[in-house]
Amino acid sequence: MTLVRLMYASRAADTVNADALQSILRQSQRNNPALGITGLLCSSGGVFMQVLEGGRHTVNQLYHRIATDPRHHDVVLLSYDEIGERRFASWSMGQVNMDRLNPALLLKYSATAKLDPYAVSGKVSLALFDELVATASVMCERG
Repeated sequence: MTLVRLMYASRAADTVNADALQSILRQSQRNNPALGITGLLCSSGGVFMQVLEGGRHTVNQLYHRIATDPRHHDVVLLSYDEIGERRFASWSMGQVNMDRLNPALLLKYSATAKLDPYAVSGKVSLALFDELVATASVMCERG
């Protein structure tokens, strides 16, 4: 089976609040292990950035469902690569705690201290994600 890593960004619909986000995370944590999906979700200011890793067919199917989900819009594929190993294998779906993030980290990768994956390349977004994992706490149980 070919493993892939897919990263996308989207904007939350007006109906998505903190409770709805927690519900999405719980559902992902429940469903993803059986699908062989791992990854992380980062959200700030109504912007989502998510990495999904797993088998090509399964990740593609999940991304298609995500792209048509009415809870968000402006879904943009940031990167898609075949990979030899997972970077985020420890999480069925973790969430980066943006409240504990040093704004200087965002400034390292973009023009402002605001999460805006629409303004940077997919490669830069993935580098930011790697540092978010290393420097901010990841909430939710490891999968």
